[in-house]
Amino acid sequence: MTESMSASIATAPAVTTTMDGGVAVLSMQSKPYNLLDDRLTMEIIAGLDSAGQHNARAIVLRSSLRHFSAGADLDAMVEATKGTDVLNWRLVEVIRAFDAHPAPIVASVHGVCVGGGFELALACDLIVATQSAKIGSVEATVGLQPLMGAVQRIAQRAGAARAKEMAMLGRRYDAATLERWNIINRVVGDEDLDAATMVLAQELAHGPTVAHTATKRLVAVAINDGVAAADESMTEIQRPIFGSKDFQTGVRSYREKGIGMATFEGR
Repeated sequence: MTESMSASIATAPAVTTTMDGGVAVLSMQSKPYNLLDDRLTMEIIAGLDSAGQHNARAIVLRSSLRHFSAGADLDAMVEATKGTDVLNWRLVEVIRAFDAHPAPIVASVHGVCVGGGFELALACDLIVATQSAKIGSVEATVGLQPLMGAVQRIAQRAGAARAKEMAMLGRRYDAATLERWNIINRVVGDEDLDAATMVLAQELAHGPTVAHTATKRLVAVAINDGVAAADESMTEIQRPIFGSKDFQTGVRSYREKGIGMATFEGR
């Protein structure tokens, strides 16, 4: 291998961002298994920032490799925590970036999706997975617990008992089981993943973006602070909707054409 080829491989991005209409597609490509480390998490954050700069109205997080993600890079983790009990990989920062992004985010999951990879999917608003995907919180098998929010997010979606089961037993589950537990949204055939994900993402991208942003915010308040707090927050969170062009367009379209015929601009 020449020096120039070696340098090219070393500097290849871990995440690429492409636009498909109003959808930003973030493709993880950190060989061999999209193992999480500080570099991958920061490139994901950069991809989300890039999607915002391109005014993306929906985002897809996917893998261009054989698996979605096989979890954390354990060798890098051991090295990063030598002589300390703190892992400075900005893991909370990356999940906060998902929460704070105004656009709906869809995880497109295939192959192995475990550990930190599963936590990336859980940070998304919706999860689409293939029938053959193997998904789980496997950190207990190496003496860890989920480090990036899986315990609390599984508890939110499926209850405390399921969160404890998944975190403590460290098993892999099939996608149909996790759909039944309300942890993922949709299971599709392996050959249908890309098409099904993009149909969903494009539907979101063609929807009323200001309203979708408000939905994300309101759900976050309800989850973090309770239904009463969400009720109190509704007036402020919903305020941008009434001034949006999408609301005006939707009302006009309803009057002239009937329900479901509006073409939204996302503003």
